[in-house]
Amino acid sequence: MDQRSRHLRILIVKALEGGGRGHIGSSMSLVEILRVLFDSFLKYKPADSQWNERDRLIFSKGHGCLALYALLADKGFISEDELETFCKSDSRLGGHPERNKIPGVEATTGALGHGLPIGVGIALACKIQKKNYRVVVITGDGEINEGSVWEAAMSAAKHQLSNLTVMIDYNKLQSYGSTREVLDLEPLADKWSSFGFEVEEVDGHDIDALEQLTGRLPLNNTKPTAIICHTTKGKGISFAENKAEWHHKSGLKPEEIAEMYACLTT
Repeated sequence: MDQRSRHLRILIVKALEGGGRGHIGSSMSLVEILRVLFDSFLKYKPADSQWNERDRLIFSKGHGCLALYALLADKGFISEDELETFCKSDSRLGGHPERNKIPGVEATTGALGHGLPIGVGIALACKIQKKNYRVVVITGDGEINEGSVWEAAMSAAKHQLSNLTVMIDYNKLQSYGSTREVLDLEPLADKWSSFGFEVEEVDGHDIDALEQLTGRLPLNNTKPTAIICHTTKGKGISFAENKAEWHHKSGLKPEEIAEMYACLTT
């Protein structure tokens, strides 16, 4: 990881320190995906989060919101100091992101399987209104067990929503075991292709590869795009990587927080 990826993860740990709990593994796997979107792809204005021409990011994997909050703080939608209020009773930064409460959040998510249906509706409205903004939906791999995801995928293909991109955080672990054991998704690329999407696979921690791929969007002018991002759950926190028990932790101890900082600063 380079210094920027470490810094963004440190912001996540800052929020964890304030709240004492959170979806650690689920957030750490998302950092590079969100970093590239916010640094290189999305059009937005932090001072005007409802700017009409902005691109829409639908963060369907709502439980990974610590990564989203880190990027929103990094880009000036919220302050870095506000991260320390995470999950406190008087904070707007809850365990899932809420629209109309947090600038830069396009949809209230956390009930899994809702983000792609929302994104399809927004992308279709964009097409009908002849607008030029793009819609990106971020899902988890466990999330796409939900049938609503595939119903929405069929609709996206039917309407040829080339302005819609789905990015799957394929870290291969769910809350209580491996994705393969819970409900195997393979052959995942073939599934998305059969549902009418143009599909690419990428290392979800490779900044150059992600930038090159997003720079080519849309991959097909008559199809929506699915990008399967191969990631590591808990990336950057060595003792949490690829361990389902670090999907979420409550009652984090000061020494655990200190260990996380150490992983990112040494």
